[in-house]
Amino acid sequence: MSTPHFPVAIVGGGLGGLTAARVLHVNGIEPAIFDLEPGPQARTQGGMLDIHEENGQKALRAAGLHDDFLKIVHEGGQAMRLLGPDGTVHISSEDDGDGDRPEVDRGDLRDLLLNSLPEGTVRWGRKVTGTRPLGDGRHAVTFADGSVVTTDLLIGADGAWSRVRPLLSDAKPAYTGISFGESDLYEADTRHPHSAAIIGGGFFMALGHERGFLAHRETDGSLHVYTALKADEGWIDTVDFSDHAAAKAAVLAHFDGWDEGLRGLVADAETITPRRIHALPVGHRWDRVPGVTLLGDAAHVMSPFAGEGANLAMYDGAELALALAAYPGDTESALAAYEAALFPRSEASAAESAASLETMFGKDGLEQMIGFFTTGPAGQ
Repeated sequence: MSTPHFPVAIVGGGLGGLTAARVLHVNGIEPAIFDLEPGPQARTQGGMLDIHEENGQKALRAAGLHDDFLKIVHEGGQAMRLLGPDGTVHISSEDDGDGDRPEVDRGDLRDLLLNSLPEGTVRWGRKVTGTRPLGDGRHAVTFADGSVVTTDLLIGADGAWSRVRPLLSDAKPAYTGISFGESDLYEADTRHPHSAAIIGGGFFMALGHERGFLAHRETDGSLHVYTALKADEGWIDTVDFSDHAAAKAAVLAHFDGWDEGLRGLVADAETITPRRIHALPVGHRWDRVPGVTLLGDAAHVMSPFAGEGANLAMYDGAELALALAAYPGDTESALAAYEAALFPRSEASAAESAASLETMFGKDGLEQMIGFFTTGPAGQ
C-alpha cells in the first residue's frame, strides 16, 4: 500500500492551524489538518478571548470571516474590573461598544473557522508521534496508530509541546513560576449571585501579595476563574486535585486574609484544575529548514499575561498562508518571508508577556496595574 501524500500538511487543529487552512483555501490551496482529538466535539474549548484589531481581526479579514465574527462577539465583554485583596474596587469600566478588542467565546470562534473549511479538511484522531525529513524539503509524519503520511510542506501548529518543533529547534518551554487553578461557577446569576456581582460583565482581576484571581463572564452565564500563584514547579504535585474539596482548600490556603467574596470564587466552584504556565525563551527563532515551519504556540508559546496567544496564532496562520499564496511554486521564499516577519513580532509579544507577569505578580503588582490602567504603561 502506498503512503498517502499531502502537498500541505498542518499538524494541529487549533485556532492557528484552522486560520492557516482557511486563508489557504480562500487562496486556492487545499491543505490537510491532522489533529489528535477524536472529533470536533471531543472536549469543551472554554474561555473568552479578546480579539485584537491589529492581529486577530486582521487574520479574520484575510479569512473572509470578519463579518461573521462580529455576529458572535460577546456584547459587554470588554467591561473590566480590578480589585485589591480586601475587595476594594480600584478600576471599573463598562463596555461602551467602541473598543478594538471585542470578546468572543473560544469555542464559538473555533466553530466559525472549522465550519468555513471544506468537509474532510481536518483528519481527526491523528496523534503525531514523530516526524522526519525525507530530503528535498519533504517530510514524513508518523501517527500513534502506526500510519504515515508524507508532505511537501509541514506546518507545526501543534502547541507548546509541538512534535514538529524538534525539526527546527531544540528549545523547550520552561516553567514561568506561575501556576493556575482553573475553575468554573455555572449559572452564576442564579446559583452564585454574589460572585457574579463581584466579577461584573466582562474581565476581572484581583491582585496582591504576588498572587491573584483572573476571571471573566462567559456567554453561557458561567464565570471562568484562574487562580494564580507564585509556586515551585512541583507544588501542583503535592495536591490531590482529584479530591476537589481538598484541592480548593490547598489553593485557598494561599489566600488567607483575602476578602471572603474573592475566596468564594474558588470555594464555590464545582471543580478546580491545575495548570502550570510555561513559555519558550523570549526571542526564540531557528535557521531556515526546507519544507517546514511553525506557528502559534509551537513557535512562541508565552505566558497569557499580554493576551496575545490566540491572536498571534491566528495572525501567524494568516500571514503564512498569504506568503504561500504570494510565492506560488516557491515555498522556500514564502517561508523565508514569513519567518523574517514572525521572529521580531513574536519576540516583542513574548517580552511584553514576560514583563506583564513580573508586573502583575510582583510585590506591588496591584499598584502597578492601577497605574497601568490610569496613566498607561511606564506612567505614560
